[in-house]
Amino acid sequence: MIDIQKQRDYRNIPINKVGIKELRYPIKVLDKSFGLQSTVARISMYVDLPHQLKGTHMSRFVEILHLFRSQVSLESINHILGDMKKILGAESSHIEIVFPYFIEKLSPVTGSRGLMDYTCHIEGSSYPEKNRDMVVKVAVPITSVCPCSKEISAYGAHNQRGEVLVSTRFKKFIWIEDIIDLVEKSASCDVYSVLKRADEKHVTEKGYENPKFVEDVVRDVAQELINDDNITWFSVSAENFESIHNHSAYAYIEKGDPGV
Repeated sequence: MIDIQKQRDYRNIPINKVGIKELRYPIKVLDKSFGLQSTVARISMYVDLPHQLKGTHMSRFVEILHLFRSQVSLESINHILGDMKKILGAESSHIEIVFPYFIEKLSPVTGSRGLMDYTCHIEGSSYPEKNRDMVVKVAVPITSVCPCSKEISAYGAHNQRGEVLVSTRFKKFIWIEDIIDLVEKSASCDVYSVLKRADEKHVTEKGYENPKFVEDVVRDVAQELINDDNITWFSVSAENFESIHNHSAYAYIEKGDPGV
């Protein structure tokens, strides 16, 4: 049969990224407590396309992914990126994996068990000369209490749920759980899936005694990442979904050498 994709294109325009986007796929990721965790990811895979080729072979992306379906790790992603370049005849390859990661979390007073989900991203790229780039991103929900509101009010202080997004490049493996723990310690208080009345009292009072602006949160997280020799680059953002405004409060810090 005729291979249309391999036919020549005469417009002389290369394509930076071509491939498949948002493929839902079951994967297993490393779990610090239990070894492996099964989840369902949204996966996007791309390669570059030279100016002389009409198209790429879309089915081969899924075939390559299927070879590594047993486990998604930083090592296996490097192999996937290499196979994409080799099989599809590309100079660069890219993969984006987005998945929910679940951690069992006990409420602070009664010890009630519940599962918290955190949205995680792994983004990998492989370029000519075997240069590779890997970024791990974790989105962590938090609670924050406004220091200004507490200071100027006769009683009470407005509080809100927020989200901190940490992106990292690193020398060696980094656990998702460690990033989450770092962020939660930098918030006014954690977010929990299950809270009894005694727990609710505790988190309300803890947050009130530990007020933080978005500026405080990103600085506290950044300070810990700066002190970690394993981290070569990071960005951290905090967004508070304000309870007394129709907009969010936002802060962002980026440090280190992106290396790309």
